Amino acid sequence: MKKVSVFIVICLAAWFSVNNPFVEKYIASLTESVLPVTKQTDPLYQQIIKSAHTYEVPPSDAKIDSVWKAIPGYNGIKVDIAASYKKMKIKGEFDEKKLVFVQTKPKVHLKNLQPTAIYKGHPDKPMVSFIINVAWGNEYLSDMLATLKKHNVSVTFFLEGNWTKNNPELAKMIVSAGHEVGNHSYSHPDMSKITADKAREQMIKTNEIIEAATGEKCVWFAPPSGSYRDETVKIANELGMKTVMWTVDTVDWRKPSPDVLINRVMSKIGNGSMVLMHPTESTAKSLDRLITLIEKKNLQIGTVSELMDEERIIK
Repeated sequence: MKKVSVFIVICLAAWFSVNNPFVEKYIASLTESVLPVTKQTDPLYQQIIKSAHTYEVPPSDAKIDSVWKAIPGYNGIKVDIAASYKKMKIKGEFDEKKLVFVQTKPKVHLKNLQPTAIYKGHPDKPMVSFIINVAWGNEYLSDMLATLKKHNVSVTFFLEGNWTKNNPELAKMIVSAGHEVGNHSYSHPDMSKITADKAREQMIKTNEIIEAATGEKCVWFAPPSGSYRDETVKIANELGMKTVMWTVDTVDWRKPSPDVLINRVMSKIGNGSMVLMHPTESTAKSLDRLITLIEKKNLQIGTVSELMDEERIIK
């Protein structure tokens, strides 16, 4: 009997030890059961309420800018008071690192705006996107895809319909590598000059070919040479696509040296930038260093869909 009593005493001592994680959970469960009654008067709870507004960032509505045209919205953040209190209540002291945040949605979204071309993402979002228009340059695609894979970066390739028809395996390879694909017309016409019927035909035909080759539906349209008129944007919108332009042009088709290309991009790049590229020798040779320099500026690189998404990047 004495041995049993000693064993029980030891067990109880271990159980009620301050460092015992089971005790902390037990205390937390007891506190949770009385939380509705006690939290309103708890100084810790009141401190979280008092401090919450200092961490709040309001959401930003999508809008049409006089210079940059359509700009996507961006989520705000606020403190989740109940969740933050729950994380801090065991120790009973305010700890900024234990604050829990939730994102708040804007009231106006990109889809609510009238059909307008998009030249950049939200200026507060520390992300950029590469827009790679493909109608030629097959010999450089493998190297570019290898570099993107090395850096674990996904981008958006805008495929010409005729090119995709002739190179379905390359189109599949792009999608299999985790990249997004968009519509770059069928035969690279000047979209500002062709009729509405021809423009619609160019887009529909390309969408069908890309979906047949890759299984992906296009939600973004990039007009060849950046040439379009308002009607072009409306037609794309009717077909379920937003029209995408660019913020920074590599002008890689002029065959600049890697240093010239990199300096051109890095002197202009910032939050929300969309960088126009093609599969060229200049871009293939610049891509590795360019990605490294962009990431050193604390900018993420993502697809057009990721850049346009309202999700806030929390660092």
